[in-house]
Amino acid sequence: MSTTRENGSLYSHIENKIATVEFGHPASNSFPSILLERLEKEIRKLSEEDSVNVILLKSEGEKAFCAGASFDELVAIENLEDGKKFFSGFARVINAMRECKKLIVGRVQGKTVGGGVGLVAACDYAMATDAAAIKLSELSIGIGPFVIAPAVERKMGVDALAELSLAAHEWKNAYWAKEKGLYAKVFESVKDLDKEIEIFTEKLASYNPQALLEMKKILWKETHNWTSLLDERAAISGELVLSDFTKTALAKFKK
Repeated sequence: MSTTRENGSLYSHIENKIATVEFGHPASNSFPSILLERLEKEIRKLSEEDSVNVILLKSEGEKAFCAGASFDELVAIENLEDGKKFFSGFARVINAMRECKKLIVGRVQGKTVGGGVGLVAACDYAMATDAAAIKLSELSIGIGPFVIAPAVERKMGVDALAELSLAAHEWKNAYWAKEKGLYAKVFESVKDLDKEIEIFTEKLASYNPQALLEMKKILWKETHNWTSLLDERAAISGELVLSDFTKTALAKFKK
């Protein structure tokens, strides 16, 4: 069942050393700032939880995985400070995922846009259904996927980042995303996806936690500068969102 709460929902539960974190929002599982803050805190909390070896990140429903940041909040930005703060939301979540001491597995059941693609890229392993197409539409409204670009490039390479961000009007299907390294596996149904997720996370959770932590460090090597890098990128986006181009594009989009 999908949430109807204006600020969205976030639930987590721990079972057999697997922490399942599920987010939801009535607007295609998009993220208002308050929900991003809750997700960041939850990931940081689970990072220190001894009873957890693996985190499973998922969203509600069977349609969109994540529609990115809140459109209503984006339209309401009026100054540089608010702009930077808005774009820092995904920056903080991605850094929390990067610094998390547990491996994070993503379950992607449907379409994903913008910041949502960044979330998937920041997972250590992700599986999807064939409905899980992706799009980075930011350039079309005069901004860019600057905050999530390091996560996307790290996972998929600079060529895929260019193809996704420059063809801002195009959806790339799940098999393209798998070929580029975003998804490890793609399934024809949510049922098949969940069956494989269950097997995979149970196996992963049974391994030596110290070995998993060392593996996590290796996967994220040479990303120590991301705290400041993503902060700088949020400032660039925060400035661009105030441009006449973006204000006009957003007004059209809103209509």
